[in-house]
Amino acid sequence: MRRLLLLMSLLTVLLGCSSKKKADLFVKNARIYTADSSFTIADAFVIKDGRFLAVGQANTLASEYEADSTADLGGQPVYPGFYDPHSHFLGLGQVLTQADLVGTNSYDELLDRLKAFRQKHPEAMWLTGRGWDQNDWPEKTFPTKEKLDAAFPDVPVALMRVDGHALFVNSKALRLAQVTAGSKLPGGEVIIQNGQPTGVLVDNAMQLIKRVIPQPDLADKANMLLEAQKVCVALGLTTVSDAGISPEEINLIDSLQKASKLKIRDYAMISLGEPNLNYFLKRGPFQTDWLTVKSFKLYADGALGSRGACLRRPYSDRPQTGGFLLLGPSELERVTKLLYASNFQANTHCIGDSANHLMLDLYGKLLKGTNNRRWRIEHAQVVSADDFWKFGKYSIIPSVQPTHATSDMYWATERLGPIRVKGAYAFKDLMKQNGLIAFGSDFPVEAVNPLFGFHAAVARQDAKNFPAGGYQMENAVDRKSALLAMTRWAAYACFEDHLRGSIAVGKQADFVILDRDIMTAPNPQLRQTKVNQTWIGGERVY
Repeated sequence: MRRLLLLMSLLTVLLGCSSKKKADLFVKNARIYTADSSFTIADAFVIKDGRFLAVGQANTLASEYEADSTADLGGQPVYPGFYDPHSHFLGLGQVLTQADLVGTNSYDELLDRLKAFRQKHPEAMWLTGRGWDQNDWPEKTFPTKEKLDAAFPDVPVALMRVDGHALFVNSKALRLAQVTAGSKLPGGEVIIQNGQPTGVLVDNAMQLIKRVIPQPDLADKANMLLEAQKVCVALGLTTVSDAGISPEEINLIDSLQKASKLKIRDYAMISLGEPNLNYFLKRGPFQTDWLTVKSFKLYADGALGSRGACLRRPYSDRPQTGGFLLLGPSELERVTKLLYASNFQANTHCIGDSANHLMLDLYGKLLKGTNNRRWRIEHAQVVSADDFWKFGKYSIIPSVQPTHATSDMYWATERLGPIRVKGAYAFKDLMKQNGLIAFGSDFPVEAVNPLFGFHAAVARQDAKNFPAGGYQMENAVDRKSALLAMTRWAAYACFEDHLRGSIAVGKQADFVILDRDIMTAPNPQLRQTKVNQTWIGGERVY
């Protein structure tokens, strides 16, 4: 009888063990912000085959699952993988090969950085760089080419402004491109002074120079993407975006992902153009576990810093101009009609209140009311008071970049005046329209780090924690909303909320572990937060 009881007990234990479900990884003893519909906070989850198998409390999960490995996080905070719905991933890779001009405090410092870069790359046929901003210099007008010519008389130089909407070049580059005072291109401007080009070209006029700059081939671009990936995963990004790339570049990303060289996920917007429209409207949208191609990137206007943003009234600090559209209203209407007749999403760059007004009305004519097309306004930077309601009426998603507010706040009032600026960077007012908003960075226009955007959204301060009390704090958002805007809401804006964006059963196991809890840390500490680990599809990538 005793032997029988022992045998039965042993059998019970064995049956109990075998009844547990198998898993790959059991994560426990963590503070997990799931970002699910209830904003649940859990302390454990289980992963199998790259997806979340269960989420909840450690004791319960331990009794139900048997994992090949267990990670005890010792109370560390865990969040869904950070998602940047508006960035330039390939652009970041390209910038990493150029002179870094971000943060230059003067024209002379720009020249010093270029000279140092030239010493490291004496073989370069063109000297390229990005990141200058004349608004950060003592002389806040656009630079002119004389000092650039003196420093670099024999090599062509092309330097992109921080926002990507103005190019500063020397005389050698102008000669190679055959740009003169008479050169014109609709939707752009060649800045002229004393009857000659100054060396600055705005928006579409940049194409006059770009067409003669040697372009990287696919092998170069592959290396750029892999280098950009290293930067992004180290900062907790598990999904990025490419706001306007070619079919050839999309296919390159797809091939690198399928070869498991590119592990980061990408939401790619197709650059607008007739060949691209013809190609993709016939092919239709497609989506893999790593890549979504379901949208076209449109440009309505330029940038505020270079006065290319299209305003309803002239600039307060340059009353002779109100900016301009990069595409005419009839062309924008034609394209949006084509997209509406397809299954593609329209994502339109709108900075000025005139561009926002135009596109909201064009969208509204097609969308008519509540819908699930998830059409987006990228930036939604300056919106008239009588236009905010249109986002809600037509289910239009505002896709914004919080750090634009803290970068531009030093001079935005000069451009817009004290009344109009109140409708700028109005994240809370925009979020109210549909109960959601998407937060991106627009990198490399701004820093890659998504936590800089989190800080800018909730504290409305820059890296120096300026200004005291925050900038236009009536449009700050709470931390819960800020986290959702860079996880689940961002995924929703990209038709990927069924795949990722929250730590929930069945979703891809993308998550990030930080060294402090951004939901409770004091505002001044947010930008000092470090990423301890980044996981994509249940695989640790950083």
